Amino acid sequence: MSVILVTGGTGLVGTAIKHIIETEPEGSRFGKRPGEKWVFIGSSEADLRNQEQSKKLFEKYKPTHVIHLAALVGGLFINMKKKLDFLRDNILINDNVLHNAHELGCKKVISCLSTCVYPDKVDYPLDETKIHLGLPHESNFGYAHAKRLVDVQNHAYKDQFGDNFTSAIPTNVFGPHDNFDLESAHVLPALMHKCYLAKKNGTPFVVWGSGKPLRQFIYSRDLAKLFIWMLREYDDVEPLILSVGEDEEVSIKQAADAVVKAMGFTGEYRFDTTKADGQFRKPASNKKLLSLIGDFEFTPFDKALEETVQWFQQNYENARIGKPR
Repeated sequence: MSVILVTGGTGLVGTAIKHIIETEPEGSRFGKRPGEKWVFIGSSEADLRNQEQSKKLFEKYKPTHVIHLAALVGGLFINMKKKLDFLRDNILINDNVLHNAHELGCKKVISCLSTCVYPDKVDYPLDETKIHLGLPHESNFGYAHAKRLVDVQNHAYKDQFGDNFTSAIPTNVFGPHDNFDLESAHVLPALMHKCYLAKKNGTPFVVWGSGKPLRQFIYSRDLAKLFIWMLREYDDVEPLILSVGEDEEVSIKQAADAVVKAMGFTGEYRFDTTKADGQFRKPASNKKLLSLIGDFEFTPFDKALEETVQWFQQNYENARIGKPR
């Protein structure tokens, strides 16, 4: 019996993996396989910053494999405001998960990083060799350094003990069960929530920044399939970028336009250029992924966004929306 523990299992990517495991045909490329037990845990079951709680969790489930998604995450403005929290909490979480996985003799651990880990000043496109070539962007250096350390730890566990620990680097993820709290959400869910409130209240839809920065967005259910593939077929300690191609960058304005269309919003819509834009672009190459996985079809951005908007509207009362507005 394989026991696959998914930390952060109630969040955006964790619920997407659960959805794929439960809906893909059993025994198929991305479906559940015979002899597999999947366990999805959230922070209500254990505070992974706490050493004792982390140890008890691993002793309870005795996982053979771990997909480690749990993290303190947030958008640009919360990252700028709470750099130490993002550094310290994530260091504690990651160290506890990797240490307990090692102690239990887990066969494999895949941790989730982010393109935020990359240097601010680096040649584009980003690839798997450029993580440590310079300082990350000032806006999120706490989170970025904590996540970089996972790659350092993976190599240390591999070199000293031969552990099969690796990491995935997704680009901007979005989908059902995202964090839509305007205080801490990433750009797409924040746009959806703002537009929803503007439509509901008859107020202008105001997008922070110029709308010019470019991002690669990956649908959470596509990413879920890639994590399942990595779990079964990728055994290298070097991290792997999980992303759509660099030719599929979307501007924040294009993303906002797509949200307006999907929401059916017809009110006033403008950009507040007094607000920070963050990094202009950080394109990442998925060449290594495509060379290894072979045939894989990504969901078109507009279709994935429409499905997410529909889910958000239907589940607004139970979604992670923060304080009512």
